[in-house]
Amino acid sequence: MKEREEEQGEEERLLVEVKREGFPPQLPIMAIRSTVIFPFAVVPLTVARPRSVRLVDEVASTDKLFGALAQQDTHVEEPGPDALYQVGTICKIVRMLKQPDGTVLLLVQGLARFRVRAFLQEEPYLLGTIEPLESVLEPDKETEALVQQVSQSFQKIVQLSPQLQAYLQMAVVNVNDSGQLADFVAANLEIPFPSRQKLLETLNVKERLRLLLRLLEERIEILELGSKIQSEVKSEIDKTMRERYLREQLAAIRRELGEDERPEIKELAEKIEQAQLPPEVEEEAKRELERLAEIHPSSAEYTVARTYLEWLTALPWAVVTEDNLEIARAKQVLDEDHYDLEKVKERILEYLAVLKLRGQMKGPILCFVGPPGVGKTSLGQSIARALGRKFVRISLGGVGDEAEIRGHRRTYIGALPGRIIQGIRRAGSKNPVFMMDEIDKLGRDFRGDPAAALLEVLDPEQNSRFMDHYLDQPFDLSKVMFITTANILDTIPPALLDRMEVLELPGYSEEEKLQIAKRYLIPKQVREHGLKEGQLEFSDGALQRIVREYTREAGVRNLEREIANVCRKVAAKIAAGELESLDVSAEEVGKLLGPARFFPEAAERTERSGVAIGLVWTPVGGDIVFIEATKMPGKGNLILTGKLGEVMKESAQAALSYIRSKAEELGIEAKVFLENDIHIHVPSGAIPKDGPSAGVTIATALASLLTNTPVRPDLAMTGEITLRGRVLPVGGIREKVLAAHRVGLKRVILPKRNEVDLEEVAANVKQDLQFEFVESVDEVLRLALPQRLLVS
Repeated sequence: MKEREEEQGEEERLLVEVKREGFPPQLPIMAIRSTVIFPFAVVPLTVARPRSVRLVDEVASTDKLFGALAQQDTHVEEPGPDALYQVGTICKIVRMLKQPDGTVLLLVQGLARFRVRAFLQEEPYLLGTIEPLESVLEPDKETEALVQQVSQSFQKIVQLSPQLQAYLQMAVVNVNDSGQLADFVAANLEIPFPSRQKLLETLNVKERLRLLLRLLEERIEILELGSKIQSEVKSEIDKTMRERYLREQLAAIRRELGEDERPEIKELAEKIEQAQLPPEVEEEAKRELERLAEIHPSSAEYTVARTYLEWLTALPWAVVTEDNLEIARAKQVLDEDHYDLEKVKERILEYLAVLKLRGQMKGPILCFVGPPGVGKTSLGQSIARALGRKFVRISLGGVGDEAEIRGHRRTYIGALPGRIIQGIRRAGSKNPVFMMDEIDKLGRDFRGDPAAALLEVLDPEQNSRFMDHYLDQPFDLSKVMFITTANILDTIPPALLDRMEVLELPGYSEEEKLQIAKRYLIPKQVREHGLKEGQLEFSDGALQRIVREYTREAGVRNLEREIANVCRKVAAKIAAGELESLDVSAEEVGKLLGPARFFPEAAERTERSGVAIGLVWTPVGGDIVFIEATKMPGKGNLILTGKLGEVMKESAQAALSYIRSKAEELGIEAKVFLENDIHIHVPSGAIPKDGPSAGVTIATALASLLTNTPVRPDLAMTGEITLRGRVLPVGGIREKVLAAHRVGLKRVILPKRNEVDLEEVAANVKQDLQFEFVESVDEVLRLALPQRLLVS
């Protein structure tokens, strides 16, 4: 402090001497870079330019005075007169020290402002005529207020800035001259270079104080903000250090008590770090872990909390498998695993194409609908293989508890997540192919409605934050490709069905079943029964006989069972040494499988009048039905049997009314209806039957009975009728046509408006059948009863 006071005394002495001596009219001019020297300020300078070093050498030997002008562009190495500001400071060299590298260290003091009138020379250094400038002071109340405010603001800055010396607070109080106060504060304040030059050029003291006060307020605001940030950071660090210290103490106490941190806690902490949980889930997991650490292992609550954390860390929150988007390969995989099903394959390839072009896509919700055994479940596995994704399957048949979908809350004993979250955990990735089998067989009881719970799961717009009751944390299901299967659509709630894209899988024709058996079923069963290649071969005739006489289904499940039956019998004989291999012919089928179970009975049952073959749709595919009619003496009653529904009974009544209205044209006596009871029966009476599509079949059976004319034995029909004799369209045409083809019929009568539905029927099936499209019952009777044409 004493040295500083001595230095200040030296500066004041030099200043008095200079003022007493006055300033010369010409001064050497030194260009300084990024620095402005204020009067009364002592500033260190480093001089390295040759021109400036020459100037210092010249000045040091004379009066030690020179003019300092700031450069306008700091990047110019040798600035000329045009590159310098015109207002600068007259400086005196206080101390000088030459360095070995040629540079000179100066300690200079600003004496007064000046303006350059003209430059006299540029070499060996700049020389110019100068005009000393005096500050303009207007002593009034405003000036006093500005001085006071500047002084207070500067003192505040000194308090907020640790790098500023404390003596500056006292020094600023002792400066009495307003202009000197402004220069003193500006010299010791961190101000941008342009603002410093502007302060130097401002001669009016009041204006200078205003400008300086504005700069002071800006600096105070920055310092206060920085102090606030530093305080917050320090507080956070102190909190962290305190927590760490307390944890260390707690760990030491536990070690002393022999209760060191349990290894399962460390293991769960590591799992939480490695699981890449979303921030909100990670926060909940850490909070639960802290609670777990305080619970004694013998407590029942300990098991609940630990199981919950294990579920959280086991889920694939950030694990995504990479999709294989090669369209050609995906088509090859689908063709390898499934025969036909072109519509479904085309839809899968479209999904892949969009995913490849767009880069990302919410998983579609596909619903495969079809009879059992047509390959719905295995198709999902093929899709997963084609995409390169994991595959997971759950069965929804008989599920009646909503908690099976959403999970149980942790307050219940033995609570677990729902089947969706369990399936995701088994898959090990958040974008698997997820198959929900038998969605049409969901139950509903006092425990809730599982179908309603699936509304969120199967909605791409909502399932990005699926909330399982057990996890109580959102899980993203939007990348999952959900596939559902069903046999029928009628039992699926409309709101749930609306969220799915329905793809119907029809039953297979005989030719398709033969191809499926050759390509998939026989190789699979031969392999599973331990037979080698070439030990068992099936001829086409053998397969045809199995299909026709031992199975009658839309799918191929029973066909696979019969093939497996043959494989078992052959494997037994080979194992017993009775034979080495076997080529199964049509004759061998009867020996291996026993008597045939199904027979071509269409011709036999329609050889008498009163019997017609109808086509019906069932949940397991299409089928044929024989509708029989007979008469007996009575009073004109209509008797219906065969467990018929209300709609089918009404169709029978409408058919009878229409035949009675056409009795004269058909050659039927009117008294027949009054003196006889008519009995209509549909066999397989244990099976409920309903629907309007049997209308034309019932009318044909009645016409055949009352005209005593047999119906053509190779003919089947379907269609709804009106009292006016119009034939209306019906559903399930594809399945019904396949049923007619399966039993060997040759002609099919369909409503005219159902002609477009044949586009979905395989070409080989259409080639084997002759289709007749009708609009009225009269046309049906002409085709079905060729021996008894209508009169008109």
